[in-house]
Amino acid sequence: MEARLDYKSLAPESFKALLSLSGHVHRSGLEKKLLVLIDMRASQINGCAYCIDMHSKDARAAGETEQRLYALSAWRDTPFFTDREQLALEWTEAVTRIADHHVSDDLYARAREHFTEQELVALNLAVATINAWNRMAIAFRSVPGAYQPPGK
Repeated sequence: MEARLDYKSLAPESFKALLSLSGHVHRSGLEKKLLVLIDMRASQINGCAYCIDMHSKDARAAGETEQRLYALSAWRDTPFFTDREQLALEWTEAVTRIADHHVSDDLYARAREHFTEQELVALNLAVATINAWNRMAIAFRSVPGAYQPPGK
């Protein structure tokens, strides 16, 4: 596999803006493990090999278990995720697949039971941000494998 182009160097200001948004999301107060699950699940749905590789490494570095990572694509059928995590994953799927089905009133009401309004905004920004990264990595064929979490 070969990358089509290096969007980071061709559009450095845009890359910095997307990095800044990612940083904002990670400072939003949402749990790091929750954000990694969101990143992983959206990347699975979108088929982004680069991001799956990256975020699986980030997840393990954050203390995520192999069992939960392996079961993530089937989260509805496992006892491994908290109610809050399940709502975040369902929200992630709904927003990532927004063209198929809008975010239902039922999902919004259930999400409000586990997230404050401010957290819901952060959750939605987290989903939107990883979807933007997925689209950059997929379109320009970012090559997976070399990424290592900070401090590794």
